[in-house]
Parts: sequence; C-alpha cells; structure tokens
Amino acid sequence: MIKLRLKRYGKKREVSYRIVAINSSNRRDGRPLEEVGFYNPRSDETRLDVPAIVKWLKNGAQPTDTVRSILHKANVFEQINV
Repeated sequence: MIKLRLKRYGKKREVSYRIVAINSSNRRDGRPLEEVGFYNPRSDETRLDVPAIVKWLKNGAQPTDTVRSILHKANVFEQINV
C-alpha cells in the first residue's frame, strides 16, 4: 500500500519534514517514490505540489493522520471531488 507520510530531515531540534509518497512497508526515512511537499513545524510553513498529491490520492494512496490534517488546511481534498 502506498502512503503519503512525513520524512524527517534537518538537525537535532531543528527538524523539518518532506511529504512523500512511499510504500508503507519501507522505513520512515527510506527512499520515496516521489516527494510531493514540504512542512516546517517551527514556522508552520508548508509547500505542496498539489497536482502530484491529487494524482497519488486518486491512485489510492492513504495519507497519515498528520499529513491528512496538513492537506485539509490547504483544501487539497476539495480538488479531488471536482
């Protein structure tokens, strides 16, 4: 199963995340199928590749709870139904 989840990177206590499409059996920081966004929890900055995210969601990828909340804030799920 393909999941949209966070991949951690950055220094200790200065963490940032990339939102990636990855096989659910792979480890957290393993090689992703595609990087589709960026999330910085310290500044609450988010950059999303919305067309790529919509493509993965239409193909059956499941977002984790944290990624789902990030996508809700960006109104990505509204674009799937259109």
